[in-house]
Order: sequence, then C-alpha cells, then structure tokens
Amino acid sequence: MKRLIRHLWSIVDVVMAVLLAAMIALVFANVVLRYGFSSGIRQSVELARLWFVWVVMLGAAVVLRRGEHLAVAEFSETLFPRAVPTLRRLCWVVVIVAVGMLFIGALNQTMANWNNISQLTGLPSALFYLAGVVSALMMGAIAVVRLIDPMQTGIARLEQDE
Repeated sequence: MKRLIRHLWSIVDVVMAVLLAAMIALVFANVVLRYGFSSGIRQSVELARLWFVWVVMLGAAVVLRRGEHLAVAEFSETLFPRAVPTLRRLCWVVVIVAVGMLFIGALNQTMANWNNISQLTGLPSALFYLAGVVSALMMGAIAVVRLIDPMQTGIARLEQDE
C-alpha cells in the first residue's frame, strides 16, 4: 500500500514538472514569436495560466505531504512538550475544515462553469476550479492521516515506517 501511495505521489511530481516545463516552453515560444515575428500563439496565455493554477494547487498538496509548509512550532514544543500531539491534532482539524471549504467551493465552481467553454482554447473554464477539487481531496487525505497520527511529519517519517 505504501509503495502504491509513493508511486502516486511520484506521478504527481512528474505531472507538475511536465506542466511547468510546458508552461515555460509555451511562454518562451510566444515571446519569441511576438517580438521576433510579430505573431504569437493566441492560446498561450490561457494555457499557461491554467497550467500555473494546476502546478500551484498540486504543489500545495505535495508540500503539505512533505511537511515543508511554514510552521512555527518552537514555542509550543518548548513550553508545552506534552501538549504537542494534542496541539497538532487541533491544527489538523483546522486544516481539514479549511480544505473542506476549499473542496466545496471549488466543486461548486467546477459544476457551475463546466459548460463555459473558452473562446481561445475550447476547454471548459471549470478546469481552473477542478485543480482546487483535486488538491483539496489530496490535502484532506493527508490531514486525516496526520490527524490519526499527529507525530508523523514529512516524508522522512513515512519512509522510516517501511
């Protein structure tokens, strides 16, 4: 099971890398075409924006899994070492609530905009909001696992369990 989960996360890493590389190549090509040849790729702005949204939302889930989000824990760990598991659980409950709101809002927007088709790309504008749905599901799963085991932080702990 852990091997499958690790494989799925490596797929997410690859998808993010491919989207980022494609975004860079597309924007670069568009700049060269605009300034060098007075033409351009009309769809490039919208595609680059869509890919950027997906990279950011997937990246937020990846960073949460790795435990690399900004956290100030020195105060609680120094003054209340026995309360750290409880405080972490409380933090994960807050994360679950926030991710739940993200999921509901993004899902509503995805459903509302599924029939709004872009003039430039022909893609539904709901794809922007779908990134929030996917990211919220991934972050929600991470938060539930961490709520059950609050002392588990980052990939190092996950790889130690093998």
